Amino acid sequence: MTHLEKKLQNIIKTDGPISVSHLMRIAANDTDYGYYQSRDPFGTLGDFITSPEITQAFGEIIGLWCLTAWQNAGCPDKTIFIELGPGRGTLMVDILRTVKKISPKFMESIELHLVESGTSLRQQQRLTLKNYNVTWHDFINTIPNGPSFIIANEFFDALPIDQYLMTKNGWHERLITFDTQKFNFAFTTAPASNKKISKFRSEISKAETNSIFERNRSAEKFAESIAKRIFSNGIAALLIDYGYVKSGFGDTLQAVKSHQYCDPLTDIGNADITAHVDFANLKAIFENAGVAVHGPVPQRSFLTTLGIEHRTMALVKTAKAEQALLLIKGCQRLIAQNGMGSLFKVMAITPGNTSVPEGF
Repeated sequence: MTHLEKKLQNIIKTDGPISVSHLMRIAANDTDYGYYQSRDPFGTLGDFITSPEITQAFGEIIGLWCLTAWQNAGCPDKTIFIELGPGRGTLMVDILRTVKKISPKFMESIELHLVESGTSLRQQQRLTLKNYNVTWHDFINTIPNGPSFIIANEFFDALPIDQYLMTKNGWHERLITFDTQKFNFAFTTAPASNKKISKFRSEISKAETNSIFERNRSAEKFAESIAKRIFSNGIAALLIDYGYVKSGFGDTLQAVKSHQYCDPLTDIGNADITAHVDFANLKAIFENAGVAVHGPVPQRSFLTTLGIEHRTMALVKTAKAEQALLLIKGCQRLIAQNGMGSLFKVMAITPGNTSVPEGF
Protein backbone atom coordinates (compact mmCIF):
# COMPACT_ATOMS: atom_id res chain seq x y z
CA MET A 1 0.00 0.00 0.00
CA THR A 2 1.38 3.40 -1.01
CA HIS A 3 1.74 6.28 1.46
CA LEU A 4 -1.11 8.09 -0.28
CA GLU A 5 -3.33 5.01 -0.10
CA LYS A 6 -2.80 4.86 3.66
CA LYS A 7 -3.77 8.52 3.84
CA LEU A 8 -6.92 7.87 1.79
CA GLN A 9 -7.77 4.86 3.93
CA ASN A 10 -7.71 7.05 7.05
CA ILE A 11 -9.85 9.73 5.37
CA ILE A 12 -12.48 7.14 4.40
CA LYS A 13 -12.36 5.55 7.85
CA THR A 14 -12.99 8.95 9.46
CA ASP A 15 -15.35 10.65 6.99
CA GLY A 16 -16.86 7.80 4.96
CA PRO A 17 -16.67 7.09 1.20
CA ILE A 18 -15.23 9.85 -0.99
CA SER A 19 -16.26 11.09 -4.44
CA VAL A 20 -14.33 10.30 -7.60
CA SER A 21 -13.33 13.96 -7.88
CA HIS A 22 -11.99 13.87 -4.31
CA LEU A 23 -9.90 10.83 -5.18
CA MET A 24 -8.52 12.42 -8.36
CA ARG A 25 -7.73 15.69 -6.60
CA ILE A 26 -5.80 14.03 -3.79
CA ALA A 27 -4.08 11.54 -6.10
CA ALA A 28 -2.79 14.37 -8.31
CA ASN A 29 -2.10 17.21 -5.89
CA ASP A 30 -1.53 15.91 -2.35
CA THR A 31 1.27 18.06 -0.95
CA ASP A 32 3.40 15.12 0.19
CA TYR A 33 2.51 12.24 -2.13
CA GLY A 34 0.50 13.65 -5.05
CA TYR A 35 1.36 12.32 -8.51
CA TYR A 36 2.13 15.73 -10.02
CA GLN A 37 3.88 17.01 -6.90
CA SER A 38 6.55 14.35 -6.64
CA ARG A 39 7.69 13.36 -10.13
CA ASP A 40 8.26 14.11 -13.80
CA PRO A 41 5.69 11.80 -15.44
CA PHE A 42 6.51 12.61 -19.06
CA GLY A 43 8.61 10.89 -21.69
CA THR A 44 9.80 7.36 -22.35
CA LEU A 45 11.11 7.00 -18.81
CA GLY A 46 7.87 8.35 -17.30
CA ASP A 47 4.30 7.11 -17.47
CA PHE A 48 3.06 8.74 -20.67
CA ILE A 49 4.20 10.91 -23.55
CA THR A 50 2.40 14.01 -24.83
CA SER A 51 2.37 15.49 -28.34
CA PRO A 52 5.11 18.12 -27.72
CA GLU A 53 7.42 15.33 -26.49
CA ILE A 54 6.72 13.26 -29.62
CA THR A 55 7.92 15.85 -32.13
CA GLN A 56 9.00 19.49 -32.12
CA ALA A 57 6.85 20.04 -35.21
CA PHE A 58 3.76 20.00 -32.99
CA GLY A 59 4.85 23.07 -31.01
CA GLU A 60 6.06 24.83 -34.13
CA ILE A 61 2.66 24.40 -35.78
CA ILE A 62 0.95 25.79 -32.66
CA GLY A 63 3.38 28.73 -32.71
CA LEU A 64 2.45 29.51 -36.31
CA TRP A 65 -1.24 29.27 -35.45
CA CYS A 66 -0.75 31.79 -32.63
CA LEU A 67 1.18 34.15 -34.89
CA THR A 68 -1.61 34.15 -37.47
CA ALA A 69 -4.24 34.76 -34.77
CA TRP A 70 -2.15 37.63 -33.35
CA GLN A 71 -1.88 39.23 -36.79
CA ASN A 72 -5.62 38.85 -37.36
CA ALA A 73 -6.21 40.57 -34.01
CA GLY A 74 -4.29 43.64 -35.21
CA CYS A 75 -0.86 42.86 -33.73
CA PRO A 76 -1.41 44.23 -30.20
CA ASP A 77 1.70 45.61 -28.47
CA LYS A 78 1.09 43.48 -25.36
CA THR A 79 -0.05 39.84 -25.39
CA ILE A 80 -0.77 37.84 -22.25
CA PHE A 81 0.41 34.36 -23.26
CA ILE A 82 -0.99 31.64 -20.98
CA GLU A 83 -0.49 27.90 -20.89
CA LEU A 84 -2.59 25.70 -18.64
CA GLY A 85 -0.72 22.62 -17.39
CA PRO A 86 2.56 23.21 -19.27
CA GLY A 87 4.14 19.81 -18.51
CA ARG A 88 7.90 20.11 -18.84
CA GLY A 89 7.58 23.39 -20.74
CA THR A 90 8.40 21.64 -24.03
CA LEU A 91 5.39 22.95 -25.95
CA MET A 92 5.96 26.52 -24.82
CA VAL A 93 9.68 26.54 -25.62
CA ASP A 94 8.90 25.22 -29.13
CA ILE A 95 6.23 27.88 -29.60
CA LEU A 96 8.51 30.68 -28.43
CA ARG A 97 11.46 29.51 -30.55
CA THR A 98 9.22 29.53 -33.63
CA VAL A 99 7.69 32.93 -32.84
CA LYS A 100 11.08 34.50 -32.11
CA LYS A 101 12.47 33.29 -35.43
CA ILE A 102 9.56 34.36 -37.61
CA SER A 103 8.17 37.48 -35.89
CA PRO A 104 10.39 39.32 -33.38
CA LYS A 105 7.60 41.89 -32.99
CA PHE A 106 5.15 39.22 -31.78
CA MET A 107 7.85 37.85 -29.47
CA GLU A 108 8.41 41.28 -27.93
CA SER A 109 4.69 41.60 -27.19
CA ILE A 110 4.49 38.37 -25.17
CA GLU A 111 4.10 38.38 -21.39
CA LEU A 112 4.38 34.73 -20.33
CA HIS A 113 2.18 33.16 -17.62
CA LEU A 114 1.98 29.47 -16.72
CA VAL A 115 -0.76 27.84 -14.63
CA GLU A 116 0.90 24.95 -12.80
CA SER A 117 0.31 23.59 -9.28
CA GLY A 118 2.90 20.78 -9.35
CA THR A 119 6.10 21.62 -7.49
CA SER A 120 8.27 19.15 -9.40
CA LEU A 121 6.89 20.26 -12.76
CA ARG A 122 7.46 23.94 -11.97
CA GLN A 123 11.12 23.15 -11.34
CA GLN A 124 11.35 21.39 -14.69
CA GLN A 125 9.62 24.29 -16.44
CA ARG A 126 12.12 26.73 -14.92
CA LEU A 127 14.95 24.76 -16.50
CA THR A 128 13.27 24.42 -19.89
CA LEU A 129 12.27 28.10 -20.03
CA LYS A 130 15.35 29.52 -18.29
CA ASN A 131 15.91 32.02 -21.12
CA TYR A 132 12.46 33.56 -20.73
CA ASN A 133 10.73 35.70 -18.14
CA VAL A 134 7.93 33.55 -16.70
CA THR A 135 5.30 34.10 -14.00
CA TRP A 136 3.67 31.04 -12.42
CA HIS A 137 0.11 30.83 -11.08
CA ASP A 138 -2.00 28.26 -9.29
CA PHE A 139 -5.16 29.59 -10.94
CA ILE A 140 -5.98 31.39 -14.19
CA ASN A 141 -7.93 34.09 -12.33
CA THR A 142 -4.74 35.61 -10.85
CA ILE A 143 -3.30 36.42 -14.29
CA PRO A 144 -3.50 40.12 -15.30
CA ASN A 145 -5.93 41.21 -18.00
CA GLY A 146 -5.01 42.06 -21.56
CA PRO A 147 -5.25 40.54 -25.06
CA SER A 148 -4.70 36.87 -24.31
CA PHE A 149 -3.67 33.57 -25.81
CA ILE A 150 -4.62 30.50 -23.78
CA ILE A 151 -3.11 27.14 -24.68
CA ALA A 152 -4.40 23.97 -22.99
CA ASN A 153 -2.85 20.78 -24.33
CA GLU A 154 -3.90 17.65 -22.41
CA PHE A 155 -5.02 19.79 -19.50
CA PHE A 156 -8.76 19.19 -19.20
CA ASP A 157 -8.42 15.39 -19.12
CA ALA A 158 -6.59 15.58 -15.77
CA LEU A 159 -9.26 17.69 -14.05
CA PRO A 160 -11.32 15.75 -11.48
CA ILE A 161 -14.70 14.36 -12.52
CA ASP A 162 -17.70 13.12 -10.57
CA GLN A 163 -19.57 10.00 -11.66
CA TYR A 164 -23.24 9.17 -11.28
CA LEU A 165 -24.99 5.82 -11.78
CA MET A 166 -28.63 5.53 -12.80
CA THR A 167 -30.24 2.87 -10.61
CA LYS A 168 -33.81 1.57 -10.33
CA ASN A 169 -34.16 4.13 -7.53
CA GLY A 170 -32.82 7.09 -9.48
CA TRP A 171 -29.41 8.72 -9.69
CA HIS A 172 -26.74 7.58 -7.23
CA GLU A 173 -23.25 9.06 -6.97
CA ARG A 174 -20.33 6.70 -7.46
CA LEU A 175 -18.03 6.84 -4.45
CA ILE A 176 -14.82 5.15 -3.35
CA THR A 177 -14.70 3.14 -0.15
CA PHE A 178 -12.18 0.77 1.43
CA ASP A 179 -13.08 -2.90 1.66
CA THR A 180 -11.56 -4.07 4.94
CA GLN A 181 -12.12 -7.75 4.10
CA LYS A 182 -10.48 -7.69 0.67
CA PHE A 183 -8.13 -4.91 1.81
CA ASN A 184 -8.56 -2.81 -1.30
CA PHE A 185 -10.36 0.27 -2.56
CA ALA A 186 -13.68 -0.30 -4.31
CA PHE A 187 -16.61 1.58 -5.81
CA THR A 188 -19.85 2.01 -3.93
CA THR A 189 -22.86 4.30 -4.40
CA ALA A 190 -25.07 6.64 -2.41
CA PRO A 191 -28.20 8.56 -3.45
CA ALA A 192 -27.24 11.78 -5.25
CA SER A 193 -28.54 15.00 -3.71
CA ASN A 194 -31.31 16.92 -5.45
CA LYS A 195 -28.94 19.90 -5.62
CA LYS A 196 -26.48 17.92 -7.77
CA ILE A 197 -29.16 16.32 -9.95
CA SER A 198 -30.75 19.70 -10.65
CA LYS A 199 -27.56 20.72 -12.48
CA PHE A 200 -27.81 17.82 -14.96
CA ARG A 201 -28.76 18.71 -18.51
CA SER A 202 -32.30 17.73 -19.50
CA GLU A 203 -31.27 14.88 -21.82
CA ILE A 204 -29.33 13.24 -18.99
CA SER A 205 -32.53 12.64 -17.03
CA LYS A 206 -33.63 10.11 -19.67
CA ALA A 207 -30.80 7.69 -18.87
CA GLU A 208 -31.40 3.96 -18.78
CA THR A 209 -30.64 1.88 -15.68
CA ASN A 210 -26.89 1.26 -15.15
CA SER A 211 -25.92 4.28 -17.25
CA ILE A 212 -22.91 6.21 -15.93
CA PHE A 213 -22.85 9.99 -16.33
CA GLU A 214 -19.67 12.00 -15.76
CA ARG A 215 -19.59 15.65 -14.81
CA ASN A 216 -16.47 17.79 -14.55
CA ARG A 217 -17.15 20.87 -12.44
CA SER A 218 -13.49 21.95 -12.53
CA ALA A 219 -13.53 21.90 -16.34
CA GLU A 220 -16.72 23.96 -16.32
CA LYS A 221 -15.11 26.58 -14.06
CA PHE A 222 -12.01 26.79 -16.24
CA ALA A 223 -14.20 27.10 -19.34
CA GLU A 224 -16.10 29.97 -17.73
CA SER A 225 -12.83 31.73 -16.85
CA ILE A 226 -11.44 31.23 -20.37
CA ALA A 227 -14.64 32.53 -21.96
CA LYS A 228 -14.72 35.59 -19.70
CA ARG A 229 -11.11 36.45 -20.54
CA ILE A 230 -11.49 36.05 -24.30
CA PHE A 231 -14.83 37.91 -24.31
CA SER A 232 -13.35 40.85 -22.36
CA ASN A 233 -9.76 40.95 -23.67
CA GLY A 234 -9.77 39.35 -27.09
CA ILE A 235 -7.49 37.09 -29.21
CA ALA A 236 -7.93 33.30 -28.71
CA ALA A 237 -7.79 30.06 -26.74
CA LEU A 238 -6.75 26.68 -28.15
CA LEU A 239 -7.78 23.43 -26.44
CA ILE A 240 -6.29 20.08 -27.47
CA ASP A 241 -7.29 16.89 -25.66
CA TYR A 242 -8.78 13.45 -26.02
CA GLY A 243 -12.51 13.23 -25.58
CA TYR A 244 -15.91 12.97 -27.22
CA VAL A 245 -17.80 15.41 -29.41
CA LYS A 246 -21.32 14.48 -28.24
CA SER A 247 -22.28 14.21 -24.58
CA GLY A 248 -23.40 10.77 -23.51
CA PHE A 249 -22.99 8.02 -20.97
CA GLY A 250 -20.08 5.79 -20.09
CA ASP A 251 -17.20 5.25 -17.69
CA THR A 252 -14.04 6.95 -19.05
CA LEU A 253 -12.08 7.02 -15.79
CA GLN A 254 -8.63 5.59 -16.46
CA ALA A 255 -5.11 5.38 -15.06
CA VAL A 256 -1.75 5.06 -16.81
CA LYS A 257 1.56 3.90 -15.39
CA SER A 258 4.72 3.12 -17.38
CA HIS A 259 2.76 3.64 -20.63
CA GLN A 260 0.25 0.92 -19.68
CA TYR A 261 -3.37 1.27 -18.58
CA CYS A 262 -4.08 0.13 -15.03
CA ASP A 263 -6.86 0.08 -12.43
CA PRO A 264 -7.42 3.67 -11.14
CA LEU A 265 -8.08 2.27 -7.65
CA THR A 266 -4.67 0.57 -7.37
CA ASP A 267 -1.24 2.11 -6.80
CA ILE A 268 -2.91 5.46 -6.14
CA GLY A 269 -0.43 8.33 -6.30
CA ASN A 270 1.90 6.43 -8.61
CA ALA A 271 -0.30 6.47 -11.70
CA ASP A 272 -1.87 9.25 -13.76
CA ILE A 273 -5.66 9.25 -13.32
CA THR A 274 -7.65 10.99 -16.08
CA ALA A 275 -11.00 10.97 -17.90
CA HIS A 276 -12.14 11.83 -21.41
CA VAL A 277 -13.17 15.43 -22.06
CA ASP A 278 -16.80 16.30 -22.77
CA PHE A 279 -16.27 18.81 -25.59
CA ALA A 280 -20.02 19.25 -26.11
CA ASN A 281 -20.42 20.55 -22.55
CA LEU A 282 -17.45 22.90 -22.92
CA LYS A 283 -18.83 24.18 -26.21
CA ALA A 284 -22.20 24.95 -24.60
CA ILE A 285 -20.50 26.90 -21.80
CA PHE A 286 -18.43 28.94 -24.26
CA GLU A 287 -21.40 29.73 -26.48
CA ASN A 288 -23.53 30.75 -23.50
CA ALA A 289 -20.76 33.19 -22.52
CA GLY A 290 -20.93 34.94 -25.89
CA VAL A 291 -17.65 33.83 -27.46
CA ALA A 292 -17.24 32.06 -30.80
CA VAL A 293 -16.44 28.34 -30.75
CA HIS A 294 -14.58 26.65 -33.60
CA GLY A 295 -14.54 22.86 -33.73
CA PRO A 296 -13.89 20.53 -32.16
CA VAL A 297 -12.14 19.00 -35.15
CA PRO A 298 -9.95 15.86 -35.15
CA GLN A 299 -6.30 16.56 -34.39
CA ARG A 300 -5.37 14.97 -37.73
CA SER A 301 -7.46 17.52 -39.64
CA PHE A 302 -6.10 20.46 -37.66
CA LEU A 303 -2.41 19.53 -37.95
CA THR A 304 -2.45 18.46 -41.59
CA THR A 305 -4.34 21.59 -42.63
CA LEU A 306 -1.66 23.68 -40.95
CA GLY A 307 1.10 21.77 -42.71
CA ILE A 308 2.69 19.49 -40.13
CA GLU A 309 3.70 16.96 -42.80
CA HIS A 310 5.48 19.63 -44.86
CA ARG A 311 7.19 21.02 -41.76
CA THR A 312 8.32 17.53 -40.75
CA MET A 313 9.90 16.90 -44.16
CA ALA A 314 11.69 20.24 -43.96
CA LEU A 315 13.16 19.20 -40.59
CA VAL A 316 14.10 15.80 -41.98
CA LYS A 317 16.26 17.38 -44.70
CA THR A 318 18.75 18.72 -42.14
CA ALA A 319 18.47 15.92 -39.56
CA LYS A 320 20.69 12.91 -39.03
CA ALA A 321 19.27 9.54 -40.08
CA GLU A 322 18.15 8.48 -36.59
CA GLN A 323 16.57 11.85 -35.81
CA ALA A 324 14.89 11.95 -39.23
CA LEU A 325 13.21 8.62 -38.54
CA LEU A 326 11.95 9.87 -35.17
CA LEU A 327 10.53 13.00 -36.79
CA ILE A 328 8.66 11.00 -39.42
CA LYS A 329 7.33 8.48 -36.90
CA GLY A 330 6.34 11.29 -34.53
CA CYS A 331 4.33 13.07 -37.22
CA GLN A 332 2.65 9.84 -38.26
CA ARG A 333 1.70 9.13 -34.64
CA LEU A 334 0.09 12.52 -34.12
CA ILE A 335 -2.08 12.28 -37.24
CA ALA A 336 -2.80 8.52 -37.21
CA GLN A 337 -6.39 7.93 -38.32
CA ASN A 338 -6.80 5.01 -35.91
CA GLY A 339 -4.92 6.68 -33.05
CA MET A 340 -4.13 10.16 -31.79
CA GLY A 341 -5.27 11.76 -35.04
CA SER A 342 -8.91 10.87 -34.32
CA LEU A 343 -8.92 10.37 -30.55
CA PHE A 344 -7.62 13.88 -29.89
CA LYS A 345 -9.80 16.87 -30.72
CA VAL A 346 -8.96 20.55 -31.19
CA MET A 347 -11.21 23.47 -30.27
CA ALA A 348 -10.60 27.20 -30.56
CA ILE A 349 -12.36 30.07 -28.79
CA THR A 350 -12.30 33.60 -30.16
CA PRO A 351 -14.31 36.82 -29.67
CA GLY A 352 -17.67 36.67 -31.39
CA ASN A 353 -16.78 39.13 -34.16
CA THR A 354 -13.65 37.39 -35.48
CA SER A 355 -13.16 35.25 -38.57
CA VAL A 356 -12.71 31.48 -38.45
CA PRO A 357 -9.11 30.75 -37.39
CA GLU A 358 -6.68 28.58 -39.34
CA GLY A 359 -7.25 24.84 -39.09
CA PHE A 360 -11.03 25.02 -38.61
